[in-house]
Amino acid sequence: MYFDRRILSTFDWRMAGITLTLVSVGIITIWSGNLGSPSPVKQALYLRQSLWFILGIFGLLTGALVNYRTLARFAYPIFGVLLVLLLLVSVVGEAGYGAQRWIRIGAWSLQPSEFMKLALIIVLARYFEDYKERLGDLRLLVVPAVVAAVPIFLILRQPDLGTAALLGLLTLSMLLLVGLRVKHLLLLTFAGATLAPVLWSFLKGYQRQRFMVFLYPQLDPLGAGYHITQSKIAVGSGELFGKGLKAASQSQLNFLPASHTDFIFAVLAEQWGFIGCLIILLLYYFLVTRGLEIASDSRDLFGALMAFGIMAMMMVQLVVNIGMVLGVMPVVGVPLPLLSYGGSSLLVTCLGIGLVINVHMRRFIY
Repeated sequence: MYFDRRILSTFDWRMAGITLTLVSVGIITIWSGNLGSPSPVKQALYLRQSLWFILGIFGLLTGALVNYRTLARFAYPIFGVLLVLLLLVSVVGEAGYGAQRWIRIGAWSLQPSEFMKLALIIVLARYFEDYKERLGDLRLLVVPAVVAAVPIFLILRQPDLGTAALLGLLTLSMLLLVGLRVKHLLLLTFAGATLAPVLWSFLKGYQRQRFMVFLYPQLDPLGAGYHITQSKIAVGSGELFGKGLKAASQSQLNFLPASHTDFIFAVLAEQWGFIGCLIILLLYYFLVTRGLEIASDSRDLFGALMAFGIMAMMMVQLVVNIGMVLGVMPVVGVPLPLLSYGGSSLLVTCLGIGLVINVHMRRFIY
């Protein structure tokens, strides 16, 4: 079997390098943010994240080297397998932090909802490619809405509001890319508004309280609003250049909850200051814009939609997570891509970036 050498010569080292840099910064931040923790488990989280980092490198290389058109052929079975895993989570899933989201495999825990983000992108890309002659037809939009609604419902039951909302925004972004008309967008907006009371009924009490605290910040400063209060203090105390790796009092004295997951950007701001955060945001900017360039240069619709969807996934997570940290968005539990602690999230993001690189490497074939 002939292997085209141009594939390896066009590997995008810039995207890979930025990805590895961001993950490395995340591991350092997780280590330094938990130095003062009384829990040996929390102090060792950076070691577990380092192991996931190694798997993430293999995931990135796998995503880059395996022909992405293979995913198009198996898009529907992949989506079906992830749906089954989401159903298994509700039956035999491992619970933690008030939610049942993980499946235990030996010493490792996998979160199927994280992998569903990538599966949904792939299946929607395949669907829109199959019906590219009918893009813009309102009836064509019914199937993507139903396809997205099923995993969203299953994830809301875990409960995981952040991932469920992310799947909805991913679906909407891909619909807009394939030519969703303004009148159809208004129709979907109206339908979403009418369903808001139903969605509100699905939320747990603490989730509703978080929305109320977002609207009224002083409603419960020592309860539901505690995360936001401590996060703002951490971000502000970092000032221009930060306090340094071992002088971040909010995180290292355990004032800041979830400092290694949802609020890792607050730790970053406290340690590295405004300048450090600006550098990190610039790295994200270069990564996302490069991914969008690759999507626009793709020779086939499936590759373009998949690359765009993966970049949209990163952009939405980035905006929502930093919005939570700064108190301009409600706390919904969305990790910061590549930086937050979490093996499933890291592996999925690395695999997704590998697939985007794959689209670039094979752009001359189709």
